[in-house]
Amino acid sequence: MKTTTLIALMAVVICRFSPAQTIDEKDVLQFERDACKAFLDADPAALEWVLTVDFTLTLSNGEVSTRENEINELRTGKLHYDVFENYDMKARIYGDNMAVVLGKTRVKGTAEGKPFDRVVQFTDTLIKRDGRWQLGAGHVSRIEK
Repeated sequence: MKTTTLIALMAVVICRFSPAQTIDEKDVLQFERDACKAFLDADPAALEWVLTVDFTLTLSNGEVSTRENEINELRTGKLHYDVFENYDMKARIYGDNMAVVLGKTRVKGTAEGKPFDRVVQFTDTLIKRDGRWQLGAGHVSRIEK
């Protein structure tokens, strides 16, 4: 009887930590894709929905941008994206309400009329509030081509 219990317990542990994506991981990665769409569509209301009130983004040059900065850049048209796409993403889930996502983002567009096309490595910290994911903090490092 003890052997059967041990085998059942091991099976539960192995399934719990299997490399297959869990529902939460899929939800987190879908959230990341939806957040990209909010930037691509220059949709301030969508950004207000996905970014926490105290959101910060640390840029490659060490500058820190806030939720207000990000929304205003899109609202004023100073920043326009033709491409905003995350890829090679990996999600790490911590409990029921925190996740860290690592990946790469390709962005292409214009900033104050000047074209840009770059790839960055990102780390996003997500929290789940009121049953939905939000982006609390991000960090990007430029990848040289």
